[in-house]
Amino acid sequence: MSQPNITLYTAQTPNGIKISIALEELSLPYNVEKIDMTKSVQKEEWFLKINPNGRIPALTDTFSDGQQINLFESGSILQYLADQYDPDHKISFPKGSREYYEVNNWLFFQNAGVGPMQGQANHFSRYAPERIEYGVNRYVNETRRLYGVLDKHLAQSKSGYLVGDHISIADISHWGWVASAGWAGIDIDEFPNLKAWEELLAQRPGIKKGRDVPSPHNVKELIKDKDTAKKFAAEGQKWVQAGMKEDSKN
Repeated sequence: MSQPNITLYTAQTPNGIKISIALEELSLPYNVEKIDMTKSVQKEEWFLKINPNGRIPALTDTFSDGQQINLFESGSILQYLADQYDPDHKISFPKGSREYYEVNNWLFFQNAGVGPMQGQANHFSRYAPERIEYGVNRYVNETRRLYGVLDKHLAQSKSGYLVGDHISIADISHWGWVASAGWAGIDIDEFPNLKAWEELLAQRPGIKKGRDVPSPHNVKELIKDKDTAKKFAAEGQKWVQAGMKEDSKN
């Protein structure tokens, strides 16, 4: 295992905190570059050399050949960290094992399902310039369906984790999204097993520390104050819409 030379480029989002949580769970040293998306830093040329897609999170490290490696897409970064820095399988399972492939099931379930659907639920509920009920209902209901899949699966878990007997990158990939369910208009109380899982993970030191990178994770407090939440959403709408307008030119 090589010595890490990791820099994490991130922001306070469900995808961003996946990586800082994984790094904390592995007790790895790392540097943090906070990416101010309200100023479109993620679209600057220097950042696009790391992630051509202009999104966070991204990560750089010194690879085994002595050269810098650029990682982007949160699932890819989690797999890299597990492969390179988790010989004791703190957040993974041995390659080729049943659990290894089951982790992949849930990792891709989150990256291809929960994340995109909940992200669109957030957009149509909070950031769209006008409220389109069809869009809100489509994505909120699909996210609720996916939560139901997770809830049913966790009802059968003896350990309380998605796979096997300990936390894995499958759990880490989901946690930030489920912790912010209320922002998407989803009542987590409808999913008691998923709620218990979210609360179980929230007590872990690695998650407590990693969730606050690069800034405090306060989504639950934000949701409780309707006026503050409305103001935050309005500010978010401005830069989201500006970013969409800029993207349309490319």
